[in-house]
Amino acid sequence: MCDEAKLGEWARQAISRRQFGALTGAAALAACASGESSGNAQSPTPALTERGINFATADGTMDGFFVQPATGNHPAVILWPDIASIRESKRNIARKLAGAGYAVLVVNPYYRDVTGEQFADFAAFISDGGFRKVGPWRGKLNAEAIMRDTASIVDWLDRQEGVDQARGIGTQGYCMGGPFTVWSAAAVPSRVKAAASFHGGGLVRPDNPMSPHKVLDKVDAQLLIAVAQDDDAKAPEDKTTFADAAKAAGVTAKVEVYPGDHGWMVSDSPAYDAAAAAKGEADLLALYGAAL
Repeated sequence: MCDEAKLGEWARQAISRRQFGALTGAAALAACASGESSGNAQSPTPALTERGINFATADGTMDGFFVQPATGNHPAVILWPDIASIRESKRNIARKLAGAGYAVLVVNPYYRDVTGEQFADFAAFISDGGFRKVGPWRGKLNAEAIMRDTASIVDWLDRQEGVDQARGIGTQGYCMGGPFTVWSAAAVPSRVKAAASFHGGGLVRPDNPMSPHKVLDKVDAQLLIAVAQDDDAKAPEDKTTFADAAKAAGVTAKVEVYPGDHGWMVSDSPAYDAAAAAKGEADLLALYGAAL
């Protein structure tokens, strides 16, 4: 999983802000070549509409970024960011998915403490002491909190023009957001019908009764569990434990180790891998196409 030791390793590899910026720029160009928008919130991709949003939850007021096709009704998707939360790389993932026909909400998981973007990219997260800042915020994000949030998110989505309530909702998460997708599916099984975890950490927590692999009996969704190769090397038994739990619960789950290190899906990550990210995007669209 993405932890302080991992980011410290990246820093020791001398990824300076300038070098990281060059990397991010190259990744963005590669993403754009495959269809990802490089625009900003003021310049939405043609045929899409996007806006910042906020709505009430049981714990406060959640904010986020919502993008959808400009016309028609489409399945909704909840996007749980990684530890650096909402920023342009995540908005671009949402824009690209909206271009494929989905109404995508990128949520701010830290809304209990802060509003909006806190880090422009992973370079800023590393240089600005991100772990120290988010530690108290992240500590509040247990299974129960995410499940409460999901109930509010689904209620909000189902009241939005352009969201097709006759079709299921998908959810995808990165790094710390990976387990959130399983908890989301368990929270509102009548609506959340697909969940994808990309290089998710903490999917198997043996001593926690709310571990994602232990709540699969509450899930009525198809799952994609995309494991980073370096995470698998550290805990090779986790993929089998999760797959066995899914089978026992009667949940369709594709559990696969990808040819990329932790962070390979995210364009501002030092581990970004365009080829592995393209595979992840294709598998995600296949999941949503089958389940939503």
